[in-house]
Amino acid sequence: VQLQASGGGLVQAGGSLRLSCVGSGIQLRNYDMGWYRQAPGKERELVAGISRDGSTNYADSVKGRFTISRDNVKNTVNLQMNSLKPEDTAVYYCNRDTVVKFVWDQGTLVTVSS
Repeated sequence: VQLQASGGGLVQAGGSLRLSCVGSGIQLRNYDMGWYRQAPGKERELVAGISRDGSTNYADSVKGRFTISRDNVKNTVNLQMNSLKPEDTAVYYCNRDTVVKFVWDQGTLVTVSS
């Protein structure tokens, strides 16, 4: 079982990025999944979740700017991030949106410049 997040990079404030998480050895469609982030000196936090039936939830800080989605054919969970702010700078990870998690991957770094 392995998760691999990708798509991070350096972007100016107001810009957009699309993150993707692919699952190996598992079918992500069978799990409630989430995107998390960890900024320097802060705890990891859940920013967006998507259930097995497709319902979504978002942290207040990203609501209206981020969109989480699934592609069951490609076995991915994606995060479209628009109107990025410097405070969105963090390492982003995907994992189960439950107490029990898969092993964390190394994440993908998003840096938003002002």
